[in-house]
Parts: sequence; C-alpha cells; structure tokens
Amino acid sequence: MNKPHDFDLPAGIRRDLCTPEEWQVRVELAAAYRLADRFGWSMLIFNHITARVPGADEHFLINNFGLMYDEITASNLLKIDLDGNVVGDYRGETRVNRAGYVIHSAVHAARHDVQCVMHTHSVAGEAVASIEPGLLHINQDSMQLTGQVAYHDFEGLAVDDAEKRSLVADLGDKNVLILRNHGLMTAGSSVGEAFMLMWLLEHACRTQVAALSMGQPLHGSQDMLTRIANLVPQQQYVITPTGLGGLPFRSLLRWLDRHDSSYRD
Repeated sequence: MNKPHDFDLPAGIRRDLCTPEEWQVRVELAAAYRLADRFGWSMLIFNHITARVPGADEHFLINNFGLMYDEITASNLLKIDLDGNVVGDYRGETRVNRAGYVIHSAVHAARHDVQCVMHTHSVAGEAVASIEPGLLHINQDSMQLTGQVAYHDFEGLAVDDAEKRSLVADLGDKNVLILRNHGLMTAGSSVGEAFMLMWLLEHACRTQVAALSMGQPLHGSQDMLTRIANLVPQQQYVITPTGLGGLPFRSLLRWLDRHDSSYRD
C-alpha cells in the first residue's frame, strides 16, 4: 500500500470557530491565492499572501506551507501571531514557512494601516527587480504607480529576523515594494486592494520586459512623467478599497466562482 502524502488531509479549522468577519477575510484571501495561481504568479508551494485577522491586529492568516496555491481554502489558511505561533484548533499538520513569516510579520507589525500583504516571484517581476533602473514609468500602468514604489536591497534568503528592520524602513509609507534580485510585494488596506495593486504592478513589469525586448528607443518625455507624478497624489491613486480595489476584485470573485468555488470551503 502506498504511504499517504503529508497533505492528503491538510489542516483545517471549523467555520464556527471563526467570527463572521474573520471568515469573510479567509474567503477573500483564499480567492487571492487561487487567482494568483490562475494568473501564473504562483511558484510551486512557495511565496505567500497574508491578511490581518479583523479585531486582532497581532494575528494574521497565511498559507499552510506544503500546499500549492490551487489547494488553498478558507478553512486551511493558518492563523499565526507576530511571533510565528499557530493560533487556534487545527485538525492536521501545520507548517509555517520561515521566509514568509519574516517578510509578512515585519509589515503587519509595523504598518497597522495594512490589512493584506502579497509577495510574488513572477518571471517579469524578478526581471525588473534585477535591473538597475527597476520599474520604468513608461506605460499607463506603471505611471499610476509613480511615487508609490519603494526598493529593498537583496540580503539573501529572507529567513533572518534582522532583515525585518531594513525591510520596513525601505517600505516606509508606500504600498509597493520591489525586492532587488528577488521579487515584488504589495500591501493594501484590503485583500482586494493588495491584489489589484499586484495585478497593476505585474502588468507593468510584463509590459516593460516586452518593450525593452524590442530594442527600440522608449517613448515619453520627462515633462510628461513629472506631470503624471504630480497628478497621482491628487487622485489618491486609482486603486482604493471602494474603487478599483473593490469592483475589479469582486468581479474576479464572480469569475472564480463560475470556474471553481471550492476556495470558499
């Protein structure tokens, strides 16, 4: 008889042990994992998307390390504290990835305005993170992020608590972080906002890689870019919890439900 895999029965928590507010965030976060997988942003069992538990600033939800993104559900997301301890009565084995804990706990501890943190290792994202200029504001998508992007230098695998301080300092009050030679990170006041910021950032990176691959001069004057940079703060950027961070994300949930609603389990 074949030996069962470790995660044939992934750890889960009963819905009646969660408040309605926590369960709603669990559903939205599980959807973000499934959507990230469908968009090609996942990387086997690695990388993370986390969300703060409503009413408990010191607790946040994270994937059980060992599950792929298309296996994530509302019930098998783990609730952990800022020290990395699993909180709650879970049936089955639980694992918390060290790098995921370090990066996400740093932001959740320092930025109480942030409800969701999303981190990816996409090909386009890593490519942009690996070139000296970083993100070039050369298309409509990247222009919407003018003045919103911070950078964090590579310090090796993010498994050392000592990196928390520099990561938080580099992020500052911005919601988009490019981790040099590593990948991308977004933070939002809701799961929808963080997800849509990542969608915009990923699309901007893919467009940049495509434009540079043509070997032609890039179009766009510095005067135009400066004008856009001055307009963005006045518009409080286009992705907000009640704006694009709400409507597009809700449309994506409907799209996901039409294909596979098991993320809600």
